[in-house]
Amino acid sequence: MPSRFSAHVEASGLLRRAESQGGFGTILKRGDQERGTIVLHVTRRGEHHCFVERTLGGNGSYSWVRAGPAAGADPPLLADWSQKRVRFDEDLWLIELDVPDPERFIAELASEG
Repeated sequence: MPSRFSAHVEASGLLRRAESQGGFGTILKRGDQERGTIVLHVTRRGEHHCFVERTLGGNGSYSWVRAGPAAGADPPLLADWSQKRVRFDEDLWLIELDVPDPERFIAELASEG
């Protein structure tokens, strides 16, 4: 199995990364400290851009993939989707990151795996 940081360490790093780019973040739901799945709610100035989730691919490597409602979705739809994910996976971490350039932020995450 590929190595990766524990979920709480990775979550802290994501918050610091958002801050280093002039944004901020908050942990909406803390999951399992070691092995929880991480879902990011990426926003720009409080407006929904997308959700991305770190997943283990068939080739054994981790990657970030888009999930959930599309950009511009209504807040009730976003809340419903988030609540369903949390109910489905109690180990899940849900983190909101508000960053100045969401596409660049996501591209950087994707390039690192």
